[in-house]
Amino acid sequence: MSSEVIHEVSEQRSRNMSAIKSKNTKPEITVRKLLHSMGYRFRLHKKDLPGSPDIVLPKYKTVIFVHGCFWHRHQNCKYASNPKTRREFWEKKFKENIERDKKTQEKLKNLGWKTNIVWECEVKNREILFLKLEEILRKK
Repeated sequence: MSSEVIHEVSEQRSRNMSAIKSKNTKPEITVRKLLHSMGYRFRLHKKDLPGSPDIVLPKYKTVIFVHGCFWHRHQNCKYASNPKTRREFWEKKFKENIERDKKTQEKLKNLGWKTNIVWECEVKNREILFLKLEEILRKK
């Protein structure tokens, strides 16, 4: 591949990655709608909690993070693919994401919060998502 083609691919990837939202993503909205239909009320992105959790259920002292499989490296998931270019950069980025997630969960647990993760791939099947949310909230 010529350096010109590599540069174009790199610019395109940069545009794609910068367009990815961190809040109010489709998976997050799907989880919120289902929780609401189940009768649960919650807060969003509480900045006074470590990691500013996606969904906060104060009544149950429970938080839910809706994680993208790619960015947060969902184990054995087809959506957690590895980019073929700039491998060192991506390995470092993914490692930092995982470490940050672990630290955030520890801080929340130390504050008495139950932490849960709903993965992007789990949102694709409404029945599985419903059962997972039921299980999370049964642990009150």
